[in-house]
Amino acid sequence: MSMSPTVIILACLGFFLDQSVWAHVGGQDKPFCSAWPSAVVPQGGHVTLRCHYRRGFNIFTLYKKDGVPVPELYNRIFWNSFLISPVTPAHAGTYRCRGFHPHSPTEWSAPSNPLVIMVTGLYEKPSLTARLGPTVRAGENVTLSCSSQSSFDIYHLSREGEAHELRLPAVPSINGTFQADFPLGPATHGETYRCFGSFHGSPYEWSDPSDPLPVSVTGNPSSSWPSPTEPSFKTGIARHLHAVIRYSVAIILFTILPFFLLHRWCSKKKSKPHEAEARELRALCGSRMGARRCCCNEPRACGTQNSEQGGL
Repeated sequence: MSMSPTVIILACLGFFLDQSVWAHVGGQDKPFCSAWPSAVVPQGGHVTLRCHYRRGFNIFTLYKKDGVPVPELYNRIFWNSFLISPVTPAHAGTYRCRGFHPHSPTEWSAPSNPLVIMVTGLYEKPSLTARLGPTVRAGENVTLSCSSQSSFDIYHLSREGEAHELRLPAVPSINGTFQADFPLGPATHGETYRCFGSFHGSPYEWSDPSDPLPVSVTGNPSSSWPSPTEPSFKTGIARHLHAVIRYSVAIILFTILPFFLLHRWCSKKKSKPHEAEARELRALCGSRMGARRCCCNEPRACGTQNSEQGGL
């Protein structure tokens, strides 16, 4: 069966949409690994690693890619989640999981996204200050300074209620401390911040958190002043919304496309006998011997035939 260019284009479009959507949300055969309640865990605390999958792979293995090996993960399988308690510095590092189907033990999923677990409380806490003080007017630029007597290589700044963090290299200051200044841009609303220190040799082993620093904003913020974290937040929403739209289009397309193809196939099947009969009838009507049969089977063709004979 030959397909029209329209059908081919629709099929190709649906294929690429489907591939693009699954690439965006993590892959067609790829679980998603997450940490609860947080990927930043104090030493001695606990964290639950979870694997999520959409195709019925409910049994998983978990493995650590870097840092110190974790013996309790060797030759272990778990059902959706795995509790690590108490957390030690050895648990810091990057984790992935893979799933297999209970009815097909040889069928494995692709590795999940990397999940980085940071363990805190290994070194003395740094201090966090605001250059202009903890209270600023709306629209004023905010800069937070994280410093310590310890020779940390990297400082990490986190905002309360957010998973991601900012990081900057520490530089020696004139007062003998190691410091990093985080420019956050114009202030729009109050937030609470903390910072941590770490070393290059063990990037996932952090210090105790600094004391929380609440930054208060006075005055009415102008809509023209963007929050330093708003662009990334809006970008994340836009990416998520884009993925949802593309996924919806792919689902709709693959729901309609099979019916469209089936309809075209049935139409062609029905039209083929009629086309063959019409060709045979035209051939008969074109000859004098078939004139009578033509008149019996197709009166319109007979009228045409009689007029032609009358002209002769």
